[in-house]
Amino acid sequence: MKYLVIILLLVWFHGCGNNAHGPLAYVSNERDGTITVIDTSTDAVVNTFQLGARPRGLRLSRDLKTLWVAISYPTNQSQGEDKIVRIDAETGAVLQKCDAGTDPENFVIDSNATKLYVANEDAGTASIIDLAANRIVATMPVGLEPEGAAMSPDGRWVYITSESSSSVSVIDTSTNQIVKTFLVGARPREAIFSSDGKMAYVSAENGSSVSVVDTANHEVMKTLVLPKREGTTQLKPKGMALSKDNRWLYVATGRGNCIAVVDLNSGEVTNLITVGQRPWGLSITEDGKKLYAANGVSNDVSVIDVDRNQVVKTIKAGDGPWGVAIQP
Repeated sequence: MKYLVIILLLVWFHGCGNNAHGPLAYVSNERDGTITVIDTSTDAVVNTFQLGARPRGLRLSRDLKTLWVAISYPTNQSQGEDKIVRIDAETGAVLQKCDAGTDPENFVIDSNATKLYVANEDAGTASIIDLAANRIVATMPVGLEPEGAAMSPDGRWVYITSESSSSVSVIDTSTNQIVKTFLVGARPREAIFSSDGKMAYVSAENGSSVSVVDTANHEVMKTLVLPKREGTTQLKPKGMALSKDNRWLYVATGRGNCIAVVDLNSGEVTNLITVGQRPWGLSITEDGKKLYAANGVSNDVSVIDVDRNQVVKTIKAGDGPWGVAIQP
């Protein structure tokens, strides 16, 4: 009996060791239809979820048990589907598929997981999905080629960025109506709110800039122009992440192949961190120590030590890394 107990304890400890991991990072790979799962404590790939179609935007549920992913038809293909899928964050099993309008690229989910707000790029609309009913309850015209979607921390506002019209549409979630549209730099890609919700930042790819927005009246206060990197093309801002104290804004620069570090106190770019080719999505760990950049052409993820502003590891991902979501 004594030996049986010892054996059972050894098996239990071994099992715990295999399953234990730090917060996970999820990377959507738009060309091969997969999600790469990375243990941020070891920066090792621990799983790959097969989704098919074309996964891009992704969000974690508040309880961290599920992952929501926007999927659409692969480029130049007629097979696939336009959905927001809810998958098990541990196993990758598909739990639910929601109608999302055509070509959903990015979206946000409210804190109670009752509604999704989706940018439908090819239709020039935003769709609102009632998750309990699993149906679209509202569709509204926004600018041309809407791509980005961001929700304020209090859940009151949703910003939809539209590339071809260089505009941001503001949805009041209490009424599900657009209350304002304002102009930003050329080809806006994403928006991000400060932790207190007082400020928002909008990346403009062709404008090589970031618009700083006062959310009290949804007006651009100033525009931060990113410098041209010596020997390279103009920086092309897309994904963004904020430090925990809202002091530093990190901007993925696409063809610039680097992450721009912006001091929001001065509005100056203080560092350009070389990463892989074509960084798109960007996310920071809850402790603020590491930044993960999805590199869409080199098919890898750059891990940046924030204190040193230095890449400390490069992780192989799937084909076409696009977005990153990290567990707190």
